[in-house]
Amino acid sequence: MSDDTTDFHFYEPAKGHGLPHDPFNAMVGPRPIGWISSQDAHGVLNLAPYSFFNAFNYTPPIIGFASIGAKDSLHNIRQTREFGWNLATRPLAEQMNRSCAAVPPEVNEFELAGLTPVASRRIAVPRVAESPVSLECRLTQLIQLEGLDGAPVQTWLILGEVVGVHIARHLLKDGIYDTAAAQPILRGGGPADYFEISPDNMFKMFRPR
Repeated sequence: MSDDTTDFHFYEPAKGHGLPHDPFNAMVGPRPIGWISSQDAHGVLNLAPYSFFNAFNYTPPIIGFASIGAKDSLHNIRQTREFGWNLATRPLAEQMNRSCAAVPPEVNEFELAGLTPVASRRIAVPRVAESPVSLECRLTQLIQLEGLDGAPVQTWLILGEVVGVHIARHLLKDGIYDTAAAQPILRGGGPADYFEISPDNMFKMFRPR
C-alpha cells in the first residue's frame, strides 16, 4: 500500500477540514431522509425532514434519527413517546423541502407544505396521506450524544420501534416491495444536493454461501 500522502487529503475533524465545505455528510451519503411527523401533548402537529436517519434492526424493527439541536420533533416525542416516518419521494420533494422551514412550534408544517394529515392505526400521530410509505413508531430510546471527552453534544439520537406499516399497494410487485418504483429521494452533501433512485441504476449481488 502506498504511503504517498499527496494522493489523499487528510484532516483531523477537531482541527478543521480545510475545504470550502465540510465533506463529512457528503461522504456518508447519499442518506435516506427521516421525514418525521409528530405532535405535542396538546395535539399541535409538526412535520420535519432529518438527513441523519436510518433503520437499525429487523426484529423488532427499529428506526432512528438524530436531532442536531433541541428541535420541535425532539420536544414532541419526549412528551408523547410517538412519531411517524413518511417516505420522501421525488413527486413530494418540494413539499418535503417546504416542511423544513425554520418556523415557530405553533406553525403546522402539514399546512405549510400543502400536505394532508391522515390518522394512523396504532399511534395518535398522523401520517402524510400523500406519502406511499409510512411507519408508525413508539419511542424506545432517547440518547444525547457525547464526544470522546465525555462532554454532551447538542445532538439527540431518537430510536423507535415500528408498530405499524403503511405501503401503497402499487409498490408491492408479486408481494415484494419495489424500492425504485417508490422514487425515494436521498440527501447528498453540500447545501442543496439530493439524489433519486432509478431502476436503471440498480444491480444485484447475493451473499456468498
